[in-house]
Amino acid sequence: MLFNSLTFVVFFSVVIALWYAIEDWRARKAMLLVASYLFYAAWNPPFILILWLSTLVDWFVARWLYAAKTVSRRRLILLISLIVNLGLLGYFKYGAFLVENFARLASAMGLDFHPATPSIILPIGISFYTFETISYTIDVYLGRCTPFKSFLDYGLFLTFFPHLVAGPILRPHEIVPQFERPHRATRQALGFGLFLMTLGLFEKVVLADTIFSPSAEAVFGAHGGVGALDAWTGILGFSGQIFCDFAGYSTCAIGAALCFGFSLPDNFRFPYAAIGFSDFWRRWHISLSRWLRDYLYVPLGGNRKGPVRTHVNLMLTMLIGGLWHGASWNFVIWGGIHGFYLLLERLVRRFVPRSAWFASPLGQWLLAMITFFLVCITWIFFRSKDLNGSLALVRAAFGGAGGPPVLPTQEIVAVLGTMLGVLGVHWTLRDRSVEDWAAHAREPVLTGVWIVMCVAILLAQGTGDAFIYFQF
Repeated sequence: MLFNSLTFVVFFSVVIALWYAIEDWRARKAMLLVASYLFYAAWNPPFILILWLSTLVDWFVARWLYAAKTVSRRRLILLISLIVNLGLLGYFKYGAFLVENFARLASAMGLDFHPATPSIILPIGISFYTFETISYTIDVYLGRCTPFKSFLDYGLFLTFFPHLVAGPILRPHEIVPQFERPHRATRQALGFGLFLMTLGLFEKVVLADTIFSPSAEAVFGAHGGVGALDAWTGILGFSGQIFCDFAGYSTCAIGAALCFGFSLPDNFRFPYAAIGFSDFWRRWHISLSRWLRDYLYVPLGGNRKGPVRTHVNLMLTMLIGGLWHGASWNFVIWGGIHGFYLLLERLVRRFVPRSAWFASPLGQWLLAMITFFLVCITWIFFRSKDLNGSLALVRAAFGGAGGPPVLPTQEIVAVLGTMLGVLGVHWTLRDRSVEDWAAHAREPVLTGVWIVMCVAILLAQGTGDAFIYFQF
């Protein structure tokens, strides 16, 4: 069930009406849990069994951890959770990838190995809810939180439908206190929630699907060489598409939750205005960045064991973060390039003297543009189907290849003009939030923006494409 579908509009209208019609707090939460299961089952009903398995395993694991007294027993119980959750994730997401690469390795060693092609369907959202269940059991193990008192609250923590299939990745402390006490959204919160849902759909339907996607599909799907202008239009098109698609989903999720009276954490903070790559990862997919930092980078040793170990930990974290996005070497390369950027940034800050010029508005803008340019290069590897396609597009972008025109002039103008607008918005609001802007905007301006977005969504109508991060 897609946010950008009439089915979801009907579903959301019915659920929100029931939410405010039911008076008993526990009954309202039970209704919301059932609705979330129906939302997930609409994708592929059998996969709800996997969600239930992860839910039940970690419900009991957390309670056993809390009751266990010895370190060895606690470690064994935690291991059960990790084996079940990572085992399910590994099988469904990386099973075919591992078999394929094992076959290549065997062939390189001269072994005649031809395994049957596995037909494994990836359960939607498994990467997101697996990380949530793991963080919950690890937090209980480390004493950061106590087990949920209510199975209903725990079930909602994992399956609350706005964030279920593509985040934000929640921690218990970010949502559990909100489930424990009865409350309703204020009129202002309900209105702002609907505004955020409109903004998210505008980003998805109008910007990502209608303006950016066609150029990206044409360039990345071209079978022959493309010229430099087409190459850069396609690269910028995908850079705009991936942001507007994923940020659009997160914005819809936050807005939908707000309509019920629940607050979800921000997942994007104008990342294309980032100054440096540390800043970029503080702004892009924030919930994943924090998860990787707290449950991978810090346990590996973080920056506490000297510069060499710090660099190794940082690179390992980014490589695994790349692999999290999909079972492909291109995602590993994408993560590795970002790891290299972060290492290079640390070295520059350590050895290059600070200059007052770089702190000036012009210097900050220049650094932001360099960051954006280098991030766009990484999107080539993220979007391409294989390494050869990535390298071919890199050569085309820097004038190393040519080919017949792929994109019409009006499409090039639309992509470049819209991307300039996106960058302008990011730079203007880089130190603010949408909520802060809306709170200080004049009511006629806010209403006008809302109307324009609604009209644009209706005119674009959209292709009904799924959100890109559903495949991860």
